[in-house]
This record gives sequence, C-alpha cells and structure tokens, in this order.
Amino acid sequence: MAYLCPLREWSDEMPGRQVVARELAEIFKIVAHPDRIRMIEELRTGEKDVNTLAEALDLPGARVSQHLSLMRAHRLVEERRDGRHHFYHLTQPEIAAWIVDGLDFVEGRLNGPAKSSIKQARRMWSAPVKTVTP
Repeated sequence: MAYLCPLREWSDEMPGRQVVARELAEIFKIVAHPDRIRMIEELRTGEKDVNTLAEALDLPGARVSQHLSLMRAHRLVEERRDGRHHFYHLTQPEIAAWIVDGLDFVEGRLNGPAKSSIKQARRMWSAPVKTVTP
C-alpha cells in the first residue's frame, strides 16, 4: 500500500495555489480604493457613462475616468463607445455582491454611529436592480 504524504500533496498543488493567490491579490489591489468600491456598486445596476458616474458619486469626471481606466486595464469593467460618450459596465457583476458580503467583516470592526453607515450601505447596495422594459 502506497503512503501518501499530506505535505507532498499540498506541495504538488502549490503552483496552482500561488497563481490563484496572486490573481486574488491583484483583484484586491484594484478594488482597494473607496472610490472604486463605490463605482463598482454604482455599476451593479448597469452600464453608465463617466458623467453619470461622476455626478452620482460626487467626484470629478477626470478622477472617475482615471479609476475606470485602471479598472478596464485589469478587466473589471468593459467600455462601449457611442460617439463622444464612453459607457462602462462590470465584466462580472457578481463582484458587487462580493463587496456587499464584505460588509460583514467591516461591521465587526466598527461600533457606535459608524454601524448605521454599514446598514445604510447594505440597504442601498443590496436593493434589487430595477430593469426597464420597453
């Protein structure tokens, strides 16, 4: 009977696990900015142009464009052009739900009035997406 060493099995899987860990770290780096988190949550409802995002988030358009450029380079968003307008949508809308799930971790770190901010964000970011039918 062959003896399988658990350490050996784990070591054989290391290259794959390292790749996955690296990819997750890249995603965390891109998402690790408050403006980009808010942009992801805003885009969960569908495609938006830079001006609409800037207005909704109360940010300068140039700043929104810079964030979107970085997010596009890392394939978190895709761009569609219509004349002079640039529209963006999430390549994987599930990332917005992932962020909402992360609120559980944030909530455990906060106390007092800040907890109401978590509840407000959860309500706003978890609201059903309204679709418009023609």
